[in-house]
Amino acid sequence: MADWQLLSITAAVIIGIVVMILRLRINPALSLVIGAIVLGLATGLGAAATTETVMTGFGDIMMEVGLLIGWGVLMGAILNEMGAIAKLVDKLLHVFGPKGVPYALGLTIGTMLQSIFLDVLLVMSAPLARRIAPKLGKFGTAKMSTALAISLECGIVLMVPGVAAVALAGLLQVPLGEMLIFGLLVIIPTIIVSIMIMNFLIHRGLWNTETDEEPPLEESHLQESASSGEASESASGRPADTHGIVRSAGAGRSSTSSRVGLLPHDVRTAGTRGAKEPGLLLMFAPMLLSLVLIASGALLNMTGYTPEFMVLLSTPVVALLIGLLGTSLVARLTIGTKRVEAAVANGFKESGQILVLTGAGGSLAAMVATSGMGEILGDYFAASTVAPLLVVWGIAAVLHIAVGSVSISAITAAGLLAPVAPALGLNPVLLALAAGAGSLFAVHVTSNTFWLLQSMLGQTTRGTLKSCTLGVSVASIVALGFVLVLSIFI
Repeated sequence: MADWQLLSITAAVIIGIVVMILRLRINPALSLVIGAIVLGLATGLGAAATTETVMTGFGDIMMEVGLLIGWGVLMGAILNEMGAIAKLVDKLLHVFGPKGVPYALGLTIGTMLQSIFLDVLLVMSAPLARRIAPKLGKFGTAKMSTALAISLECGIVLMVPGVAAVALAGLLQVPLGEMLIFGLLVIIPTIIVSIMIMNFLIHRGLWNTETDEEPPLEESHLQESASSGEASESASGRPADTHGIVRSAGAGRSSTSSRVGLLPHDVRTAGTRGAKEPGLLLMFAPMLLSLVLIASGALLNMTGYTPEFMVLLSTPVVALLIGLLGTSLVARLTIGTKRVEAAVANGFKESGQILVLTGAGGSLAAMVATSGMGEILGDYFAASTVAPLLVVWGIAAVLHIAVGSVSISAITAAGLLAPVAPALGLNPVLLALAAGAGSLFAVHVTSNTFWLLQSMLGQTTRGTLKSCTLGVSVASIVALGFVLVLSIFI
């Protein structure tokens, strides 16, 4: 088959996947598998080889990241049950003060809290951010909204153990330790620079408090607004899922969240708030230990010194298991076994669709490689290191604009170009980070994050287009810039 025919068929399949997800409302995982099957049959692979490739691709990626995603989701569910976010934001405000808290909160969310689902993290942190906003002056709402949007979206795709970052690492066969270290090198300056750029624009006329913010609500009405915002979201047919995966464990519990003393959209186990909760350092210590172990293993590999016990402890699946067990132990000793069991049950429910979606992305990637697409793209891009990074960023950006799913666009773009990395001799971590950066571009009205930020932070649609759509798009471009700089050195 001629190169142009294979390219045309692959492009048509990708467009078909987008149409199935966006117009026909077919589940993203099903759409990716259907696309992989069609690609195999259309390129002459044959029925038997096509089905075998789909199953092999699914199994291979599950072997790489299945347990990692499961451990991360469960750890995030337990942290959420312990009330980690409320304590963290209060501490950051106390330490850094009003001017520094957008940066501090952004960096903390982007680099430390990826194991907590984005929707869960947003609905827990947004009410606290809204209370902080008046302390930042006239543009407090704009600054806090922008910082939240940038850090939430960057963390999920650029930083381990974010589910999209783990999936990208698995698809592109990037050691998780490398993804953690190089992701950290990209995400920290990306968050800082992006917030600085947006704050500069906000103070130079970008933000109009009269047209970009809703009239202030009394605290007593805040919970009602959040609950009605979720109801109207459902009624209007807006996407039920920010990343094409799942809603948070507490979505739809408006009757529970309206109780006195609870945060809006509180996703912790009903009827159990107010029990003794652990200190901030104790809550996060096990998760931080697991990340230190993973990073240590990567650094030791670079030096060539790898003692046997560190090989075991720094293996990502073991390191995250240690973090999960430690987090579970802390929770059992402080908030009780029943609440931990409820959190774990919710985590298992939430992880299922993530695993299936990631596996479906693996099926598509395997089919692209088997069809010979990787060799063709490798020949086209072999002359330059920069070109494939720009292309993978562009593919992910276009897919995200069309589908509205950060995870789906990143996984699909990485899957398409995974076979290119060996042909180029290009470090695949660069492709993973470029795909993650591209998938951030233009978070807009097809995203649940957009509407949650609007309703929970008191913004108009026009204001959310500035703080969320523009803010995260700036972060997408800034992240690409740092990935290109990183490509010079690795």
